[in-house]
Amino acid sequence: MTRVSRPRRRTRPRALLLSAAVVAVLAAGCATPQPLTPTVQGDYSDVPLTSGSQILLPTGDVPEEPPAPDSCGALASLRPAVTPDVRAPGSSLAEITARGRLVVGIDQNTNLFSFRDPTTGMLMGFDVDVAGEVARDLFGDPSRVEFRLLTSGDRFEALENEDVDLVVKSTSITCERSERVAFSTVYFQAYQRLLVPKGSGISGPEDLAGKRVCSVGDTTSLDTVRRVQPEATIVAVPDWDDCLVVLQQRQADAASTDDSILAGLAAQDPNLEIVGSPLESEPYGIGVNKSNDDLVRFVNGTLDRMRADGTWTRLYDNWLTVLGPAAGPPAPTYRD
Repeated sequence: MTRVSRPRRRTRPRALLLSAAVVAVLAAGCATPQPLTPTVQGDYSDVPLTSGSQILLPTGDVPEEPPAPDSCGALASLRPAVTPDVRAPGSSLAEITARGRLVVGIDQNTNLFSFRDPTTGMLMGFDVDVAGEVARDLFGDPSRVEFRLLTSGDRFEALENEDVDLVVKSTSITCERSERVAFSTVYFQAYQRLLVPKGSGISGPEDLAGKRVCSVGDTTSLDTVRRVQPEATIVAVPDWDDCLVVLQQRQADAASTDDSILAGLAAQDPNLEIVGSPLESEPYGIGVNKSNDDLVRFVNGTLDRMRADGTWTRLYDNWLTVLGPAAGPPAPTYRD
């Protein structure tokens, strides 16, 4: 049988195929390039805000200035017991010692006061160490603390429901708050100020009209901003470290809260600075359930010991020197 030969199919050289591909790429390059990141329109970025954030536009309503905490006696706490009975039947101290650990509400987003060490994952900061000192006096061991993470909005409810024994969370004592929970003596004195990008031209609340100001919802700081500059727009975020991101993404012109918290944000970004005179006095207290007088007295005993033996100054020097030299721990005020 004779095999019929067929003509061989000619193939296009590989080099020609590659050349065609290059031509296609070059042709595509002549088209209008697509943006790789969201474009900026107006004064603020279109990058989405943190989940749970809100934009609060000016309403024209100016919050009333709250009464100073010393005017209602909120800064006066219970005097420490001379010999606290940590095993008195039915007392909160007996329940805590039987449990074997102190349950403390705190957060992990306030640099210098309570934050996660990026290497170890452990909570660290001034407030963390203060809680450890209470555990030291109660158990002889500062590590006998169970920390529970709370937002600013749920810290008082956690105390009222006795989900935690204490709240050590950079919490300012106010007359309104003292009606819900008990407070220790003042263990740190802060002042509300402004954090802005360097060269912003903002030096005080008069410069915030028509600007965006970041603050955390359910805090006294937010109401203070509304009071001192009712024409500002508020960017209300869940946590203070969200304000750092908001500033860096140009979604706000300033942030406002206690200078102690702002210093922790500024320490993470050299392009930010704290400006202006104090807007409000912010005395920090440790929160306790109102029915637990014995625990309030015990905590105040720890704070007295820290003032006297230099522990408070040591903790300040370890965490808060960015605020400048310490004037010393706040003096206690007692009502009994």
